[in-house]
Amino acid sequence: MAMAEQGGVGEVRIKPDRLHAFTVALCRADGSSAEEAKLVADHLVLANLFGHDSHGVGMMPAYIQNTNTGRCVRNHHAKIIRDNGAVIVIDGGAGYGQVIAKEAMDIGIERAKKHGVCVVGLTNSHHIGRIGHWAEQCARASLVSTHWVNVHGHKSLVAPFGGAEPRFTTNPYCTAVPRKGREPIVLDFATSQVAMGKVRVANNKKVQMDPGLLIDAEGKATTDPGVMYNPPFGAILPFGLHKGGGLAVICDLLAGAVTGGRTHSPRTIKKDGHDIINNMLSIIIDPEAMGGTAFFEDEVETFIQWVKSAKPQPGVAEVLVPGEPERARKLDREKNGVPIDGTTWQQLIDVARKVRLNDTEIPHAASA
Repeated sequence: MAMAEQGGVGEVRIKPDRLHAFTVALCRADGSSAEEAKLVADHLVLANLFGHDSHGVGMMPAYIQNTNTGRCVRNHHAKIIRDNGAVIVIDGGAGYGQVIAKEAMDIGIERAKKHGVCVVGLTNSHHIGRIGHWAEQCARASLVSTHWVNVHGHKSLVAPFGGAEPRFTTNPYCTAVPRKGREPIVLDFATSQVAMGKVRVANNKKVQMDPGLLIDAEGKATTDPGVMYNPPFGAILPFGLHKGGGLAVICDLLAGAVTGGRTHSPRTIKKDGHDIINNMLSIIIDPEAMGGTAFFEDEVETFIQWVKSAKPQPGVAEVLVPGEPERARKLDREKNGVPIDGTTWQQLIDVARKVRLNDTEIPHAASA
């Protein structure tokens, strides 16, 4: 297979290893260290493989725009600013989230192993991407973790329940539960009906979105992703009506107010709207410190097998638990390549030229 192939109308498919090498080369040409470039590429390409293209390599144009204006600080590292043993606060200094969040979880994992639990307040990090990545890091250490995230620095995107205009952003929530000898259970979602990155992908593809996701500037339902990019601006709706809207509020309060990282409000909204600052409250738990590891592992397997034993509804192949759909997409994309829409691909080519990347380091896609 060529480095990149046409995969449908306005789309290319790129083998994961080529996409990874391209992303590394972009970061390196922009001034990131080899380790930072690898961490960024690992994270973004895995998001693509899992089918979360909104958090994949399509973020690179925004990242490099921000490194060039100082909104994202290259080669920066996590710094503990408050330390109470099992409770720590980490300042990200607007460094690459793929580096900062990994280092924060490394520290949290070490403390949870020591104390049985660690509460980590991660503040002021540049975009930390797919939150499941950090929960999976904890799960690999046989730890349970739960994460609340907020975003500030750019305009509001999501309307509160019943609201006709936005007041916060997509505020993700995530929990991962490890399984002995198996992949973990990973529940990871935006508290909005859809992630903003998915709106970006739809806008790039010039396709309409499903009904019930967006409202226009008057608060009326719309399927046009352009309402998030062209004034007068609309908003994304919270998922699950008042339940999702309420959880979005809780995410902002826990991630922003409890950690000391600041909530999304007129005090943190930047008029030019390019900052992507994340705060995250993480609780990392060692099951051994509670019911015991053997009990925990047995109960997890018993319960999950019970859930999956349910007779599927008509038209449903099998009952899946959180994390399984992503892993199925990963197998498909590893085999058939990662699909990238033509607009996003052109944006990546443009940013490659901007950082003066050598032509040999850009996957070929003449028809893209």
